[in-house]
Amino acid sequence: MVHFAARMDQFSLGVFNRLADIKQEVLREGKRVIDFGVGAPNIPPAPHVIEALCRAAAKGENYTYALNDLPALAEAAAGWYRRRFGVTIDPETEVTSLFGSQDGLAHLCLTLADPGDTVLVPEPCYPIFADGPRLAGAEVVFMPQRPENNWLIDLDAIPPETARRAKLMIVCYPNNPTAAVAPPDFYAKLAAFAREYDIAVLHDNAYCEMVFDGGRTGSFLSAPGARDVGVEFNSLSKTYGLAGSRIGFALGNREMIARLKLLKSNIDFGVFLPVQMAALAALTGPQDCVAAACAAYERRRDLLAAEFTRAGWRIDPSPATMFIWAKIPPGFKGSEHFAGELVRIAGVMVIPGTAFGPSGEGYARVALVRGEEEIAAAAAAIKASGLF
Repeated sequence: MVHFAARMDQFSLGVFNRLADIKQEVLREGKRVIDFGVGAPNIPPAPHVIEALCRAAAKGENYTYALNDLPALAEAAAGWYRRRFGVTIDPETEVTSLFGSQDGLAHLCLTLADPGDTVLVPEPCYPIFADGPRLAGAEVVFMPQRPENNWLIDLDAIPPETARRAKLMIVCYPNNPTAAVAPPDFYAKLAAFAREYDIAVLHDNAYCEMVFDGGRTGSFLSAPGARDVGVEFNSLSKTYGLAGSRIGFALGNREMIARLKLLKSNIDFGVFLPVQMAALAALTGPQDCVAAACAAYERRRDLLAAEFTRAGWRIDPSPATMFIWAKIPPGFKGSEHFAGELVRIAGVMVIPGTAFGPSGEGYARVALVRGEEEIAAAAAAIKASGLF
């Protein structure tokens, strides 16, 4: 008999698998399912990025272990932060690549949290924000994100005894799943709070280039003293369409970056060199692709909100990200019941808000990962279903 680690008892397939089973039932019946569930970007990289990847992949010498980031890539990431946020990053000591933000978050938690340590996590939250600390054996304490506070964490509501006990806090704006955007003064307050209570901060800024209606968002690292207490994760998955290539960055506090590099040196051999070269091309090449991708997601947002509302499910446009955080219509037993009925009867799949924590009850996350024709088809299917 195989005996597994007790840490795995914390994890279950849960609602995602239950919805996947319903989806397969619907498909077996010969019906169409339009999937707005998993947030997998479907806008490909710009041609110059794909060309750089293909050119590098055609060279046999690029199939060795990378071991470290290409110096030019670290410099490019630092240069991007300088141009975009006015933040100066030392490419040698304050940046490291990641196999995407999820990989980096789990590994950073292993460098910071011992079993029994307290980690503050937003709720509702993207699952890895809680799962990373749990893998490290930490105690997760949730920081509520509530609609009456524009889905921002209320730092003043964190009990002082909890803050004094905390070793790490994880924050994400623009936010997944709620799509909330934090103003600059929030980051200043966050940095001051972390300094007061001696808490390390991990800020996930993966959606910084996906802000709509002419808005802009900043960086936690722009706040006074932020680099003394934390790091920021950024990703090329959404900004440049390199989701499947798995490349992102951690930037900021040099002690945290050094520990993360040390851990990574013991468990991986670096990002595949052609992927590094594609990332280099993305960061240093023409940037019109970034605005074009954002505009495409904004058009999808506008169309989906308008068409789904006309079909009977009122949707308010989100201010940012590739998601809409929508209230479920009345008449359903809860978010999971609603999501199940929607895919079963209308053939439209979304993620129930409870997949992101208990306070997600009453909401659903809709990913803007289908083209405009599929969005219109989904709205027509919803209207024809008679659900609303």
